[in-house]
Amino acid sequence: MASSSPIVSGIAGRYATALFELASEGKALDKVGEALDRFLALLDGSEDLDRLVKSPVFTAEEQVAALSAVLAKAKIDGLAANFLRLVAARRRLFAVRGMIAGYKAMVAEKQGIVAAEVTVAEPLSDKNRAAVQEALEGQAGKKIALTQKVDPAILGGLVVKMGSRMIDASLKTKLNAMKLAMINA
Repeated sequence: MASSSPIVSGIAGRYATALFELASEGKALDKVGEALDRFLALLDGSEDLDRLVKSPVFTAEEQVAALSAVLAKAKIDGLAANFLRLVAARRRLFAVRGMIAGYKAMVAEKQGIVAAEVTVAEPLSDKNRAAVQEALEGQAGKKIALTQKVDPAILGGLVVKMGSRMIDASLKTKLNAMKLAMINA
């Protein structure tokens, strides 16, 4: 089942699998996912919270107390809050990002959604994003959760990563290939 997924392993995988199974039994996969997304947003937006999560200097009690205050203020409760408190109490908060990523990957797999990342030189318009998503869904035969990354260094075109496949149709790669061909000629 979910534990056979190659995406999740180690400490993060074990915790993510446990959370996934509990949320699945409680029919709360989406609710827990939304709460975890809110926690990630808090984590990304606060250097202090990020330091609390990563630093081994804080005791488990200090991490649980601080985390409980943050969760209460952000109105994150239920299974997600209990999970985060347990992770803090077990001194595993440093791996929480991996746990959340593993959980989200298992939920996507269960729902038949394939994650794809598109790297472009400049942000895609809504029309182009929809066209890329439609093309990828046609190729995969499944629903696609598309994330976009902007990297001006590719100059143009796009790089698509979907599962274990990568398609590099960037202008930078094409120019490098032409350069090599001219050198070898």
